Amino acid sequence: MKIAIIIISILLLIVIVQIYLSRSTKLTEQHNYKVIKKFDKFEIRKYDAALFSSVKLNKKGYKESSSEGFRILAGYIFGDNDAKEKIAMTSPVVMGLGDSSKMMFMVPKNYNLKNLPNPNNNKIVFEKEEVKIIAAIRFDGWADDEKIEKYKTILMNELANEKLNFINKFSFLGYNPPYEVMNRRNEIVVELINYN
Repeated sequence: MKIAIIIISILLLIVIVQIYLSRSTKLTEQHNYKVIKKFDKFEIRKYDAALFSSVKLNKKGYKESSSEGFRILAGYIFGDNDAKEKIAMTSPVVMGLGDSSKMMFMVPKNYNLKNLPNPNNNKIVFEKEEVKIIAAIRFDGWADDEKIEKYKTILMNELANEKLNFINKFSFLGYNPPYEVMNRRNEIVVELINYN
């Protein structure tokens, strides 16, 4: 009986911690967008311009690239910069998909190129993304290469069905920290061409 009470107490504690983590994730600054149109399986959004820190990786695929890219960019925002300044995490983490990968963190809005600390790692560069129209498909749970490929294919087929043209550069968006197990949000996105 005592073991059952201990197990129930531990499980309850885990659920409470996950609810807290989920709420804190929702308070993280996110890349602003407006939904333009919703379809059954995807939606079209207009994203605001934003500044990103980025790192190019010579690896292909999510599994090979994600941990290295995250380690480099997280190091920068946790103080591996010339000012030893901690910078707030933003959401989502962006990873370009293709023959080589690129991971990007959005720079918080209170920074610009003039007041942003310089990274100690010379692999990190800053780039401005202009306003753009993208198509996005969402999936839950843990991301892996198979799921990413599956939802990329679904999105491509849906765009073909709707006769929507796109730039053939897909990205994966991850919204949750690795320790958050509930309510995980992942997306595959692609920029549309000449969308009215």
